[in-house]
Amino acid sequence: MIKFGVAGNSKSFYDEGYTATVQAAEWCRNRGLDVFEYSFGKGVNLSIDTAGAIGKEFARCGIELTAHAPYFINFANPDPEKIEKSIQYVISTIKRLDAFGGDRVVVHPASQGKMSREEAFALTKQNVGLLAESLRLNGLDRYKICLETMGKTGQIGTVDEIVELCAIDAMFYPCMDFGHINAREQGILKSAVNYNTIIQKMLDFLPKHKVFNMHVHFSKIEYGAKGEIRHLTFSDTVYGPEFDDFNESLHLFGLEPVIISESDGTQAEDAAEMKRRYFSYSV
Repeated sequence: MIKFGVAGNSKSFYDEGYTATVQAAEWCRNRGLDVFEYSFGKGVNLSIDTAGAIGKEFARCGIELTAHAPYFINFANPDPEKIEKSIQYVISTIKRLDAFGGDRVVVHPASQGKMSREEAFALTKQNVGLLAESLRLNGLDRYKICLETMGKTGQIGTVDEIVELCAIDAMFYPCMDFGHINAREQGILKSAVNYNTIIQKMLDFLPKHKVFNMHVHFSKIEYGAKGEIRHLTFSDTVYGPEFDDFNESLHLFGLEPVIISESDGTQAEDAAEMKRRYFSYSV
């Protein structure tokens, strides 16, 4: 079943006087949302006991929890010690995800740095393979590791790169951040045809279940010559992408992903709007 949710708490959550993430469970339920993505972007600082308490409340409210691993993970780092740290960041995130009762963790693959694109991607591919080996050795291969398309040209994470990385192991699923794709490619997502092309490419190279149950981030994003600048809200009329185009593709292919709104402060409102449009869609 397709699910819609939020990355973190909206401005309206705080405006209404709420302060703690555990309160977001009932708050999201009251707005008809299905998923809450907890970010460990700046580091894994949440205790497992606290994660368990949060997970219990979200389960009571019927809201699924997903997690986002630290933003500074970089599988293109040439230093083996730094790669081991990146692996441990993913493992630490998964341990909290386990306490949440969830099964999806989003991971940023890498930054190109001063290497050539070919060198950086080859290193990323090698080290993502090491990540898979480590997770399997630690009995953590039952989780979906969602490798994300990235919004800046200096980051590893084009659609083609993510598809190739996700083919490495059964645990790797694509996280298609369509705002990132649109920003990186200078506004490429202009119609459903553009989404169809991306989806078909995934279906050509990945198992069907990975595509149909992929992870999705969706938001409008301002971009410049080097890609992503900042996240926007659905009210923006200058930058895309537009959800209606993606909505058409969702129905055409019969996809059932988890779709997370990353709008700037209006993620709950925009997630609810995506859900409304999805279920009211007609040809």
